[in-house]
Amino acid sequence: MTGADLPHVLVVDDDDRLRDLLTRYLGENGFNVSAARDASEARASLSGLQFDLIVLDVLMPGEKGVDLARSLREAGSKVPILLLTALSETEDRIAGLEAGVDDYLAKPFEPRELVLRIEAILRRYGELPDTADAVLAEEAESEASFGAFRFDLSRMILQRGEEHVYLTTAEQALLAALVKRRGQTTSREQLHGMVSGNAIDPTASRSIDVQVTRLRRKLEEDPKQPRYLQTVRGQGYVLYTD
Repeated sequence: MTGADLPHVLVVDDDDRLRDLLTRYLGENGFNVSAARDASEARASLSGLQFDLIVLDVLMPGEKGVDLARSLREAGSKVPILLLTALSETEDRIAGLEAGVDDYLAKPFEPRELVLRIEAILRRYGELPDTADAVLAEEAESEASFGAFRFDLSRMILQRGEEHVYLTTAEQALLAALVKRRGQTTSREQLHGMVSGNAIDPTASRSIDVQVTRLRRKLEEDPKQPRYLQTVRGQGYVLYTD
């Protein structure tokens, strides 16, 4: 890729040292990178430039990261957002998922893990090519239909009739996991492991519950009386496609 073709990432963090480190590291690993020290600077950048992903810190002076994410989603922005949190900030992670962020990464973290998370999100949005193994897996079963909905597993696209239904990458990953196990009850911990690759997370159950709630709002005529995405009390969730 030429420089102009590289994915453009906006790093928003008030910690000068960390912001500079991430900007340099991402730049060395195949990304165009812009940086902002707070929500105000981020808004200025977003008003004038196009980004493929935002890396957003939770705790910043003034407008918090979660509030910025929520505001962007309410304004209709579909730019993927990866939230940076501290290990102890459970409520912030849950609030971020509720606000529509696509993934979160707890500090401290290895910069390489951040790159892998970003690449995974961009692949789901079609901004990066899939690996050969992923392509083969997707070709094995590329589509699932239920009711008026059709979910394309190869492109992670949900349609209702001819209408495209917007999903965050976290919602895409969860729906894909449920589709692959449709008709089977899957625990929250299993779903979290399938979605994130890390089943060891004290917030796993709550984060899956949040994403299920968001999915139901998009899939169900009455989210409180779901037809497709149902709860199996004490066990987990199951997606019915018949």
